[in-house]
Parts: sequence; C-alpha cells; structure tokens
Amino acid sequence: MGKGGGCFHSKRRQRGPGLASDKATTVESDAHVPAQEKNEGSAEIVEPAVPPLAVEHKLKIFIVFYSMYGHVEALAKQIKKGVDGTEGVEGVLYRVAETLPSDVLEKMLAPPKDPVIPVIAASELADADGILFGFPTRYGCMAAQIKAFFDSTGQLWREQKLAGKPAGLFVSTGTQGGGQETTAWTAITQLTHHGMLFVPIGYTFGADMFKMDELRGGSPYGAGTFAGDGTRQPSEVELALAEYQGKYMASIVKKLNYT
Repeated sequence: MGKGGGCFHSKRRQRGPGLASDKATTVESDAHVPAQEKNEGSAEIVEPAVPPLAVEHKLKIFIVFYSMYGHVEALAKQIKKGVDGTEGVEGVLYRVAETLPSDVLEKMLAPPKDPVIPVIAASELADADGILFGFPTRYGCMAAQIKAFFDSTGQLWREQKLAGKPAGLFVSTGTQGGGQETTAWTAITQLTHHGMLFVPIGYTFGADMFKMDELRGGSPYGAGTFAGDGTRQPSEVELALAEYQGKYMASIVKKLNYT
C-alpha cells in the first residue's frame, strides 16, 4: 500500500508474456513518482516534471547621452561601470540621434561615433527603471541634439509613461564658468513636465566634493567634466565621481523598487 492518503490496491492482473511479475501493482494517485522509477509489469519510465530555470531579473538604468567629442561619452561609460557594480542592476548605454550633417561634423573635427552604442528611440525610455541623461553645454543649456530628443517624447508625456521614474543628469562644459550647474539645472524642466523624480548626488561623494587643489567638474546636480578646447580629457576625480553617480543612482532605483 502506498504512502499518503488516496492510495488503493489495483486488481491483480493475469501473468502473460512480457510481464516481469504477477505481483499486484500499486497506483498512487497523489504520490510523487521518483525519477527513473519503473512500474512493475511495464517498461515505461516516468520522468518527473522539471521546473523551468529561474531567470534573474535585473533592474535597468538607461544611460542616454549626446557626445560630440567624446567627453560626455567617457563619463557615460564610467557611470555604467558604477551601475553594473551594483548587484541586481544593469546599466545600458544609448546615444541620441545626431542632427548635424556629416560634412558639418567633419569640418568641426568631430570623431566618428562608436557603432557599438545604439541610437535610442524615444519610446524605449518607457522600458527603463531609471534614466541618466548626459550632454554638453550650449551657452549654459543642453545641446540641441539632446533637446531635439526630448522634443520627440510627446507621446510618452501624453500617456505619462515616464511619470515616477527616477532620473539624473551629467554634463560637460568648456570652462569653469560655462555651466556645470546651470546646464543641469535648466534641464530639470524636461524631467518635471514628465513627472520624473530628479535624483541629484548632493554632496554624498564626500571629501572630493570639497577639494580645491585641482580643477574638477561636477556639482551637486551630477557628474561633470571640463573639455577646455577639446584636448582635455576627464580627470581621475571626474571619472570617479561619474562612477559614484552610477552606484548612487543604482541604489536609489533599488530602494524604489524593493521597499
């Protein structure tokens, strides 16, 4: 008699050719059948049901940027490093579409874009759990390319697809007075109209936010770098701040999703 309730003896079957035994078989209607167990009187092997493999779901932070000479792109890649270093969160790099014709870019000595980083469509923003936008300044405001991208998000605004999503900003300027704060500050209007949650880093980066012994981009609004005449590249401190912003943003996104 089988273990558990609902078990009963079957009728004894007549022994015939091919039968291994004339013992009564037991039918267990509710019992689990172990793997590779052979029923008496049968060559059939009953395989247990195998549950599907669990697929780890990672929160996604989109790092959406425009970069003409590579300074903002360098910050974006460092931000991704910070996001990816946070368990359960993944950074995804996207660039916005270029609006200048190739012959103009050539005259401006702009290097070719990295083909590995895809161009994002506005509708894809809805798939993100959080977004970090990066761009260079143009007279203290965002560059026209990133503004054109925001202008294409009308349908998302109409459907309120971005409302409640956390978002942050990082920038590049030519000089110290070129808009490290105002470039980010004036961009907050875009986030506000979408109902997004602006996530500044404040002074959480610690002592390096107060150092005065070297030139450093970045502000309480987010990471930043000085491009100068284009030859200066992001410093170690600026890259460290960018990586920190990625980690900080990832921690905020996790709190909003798991608490």
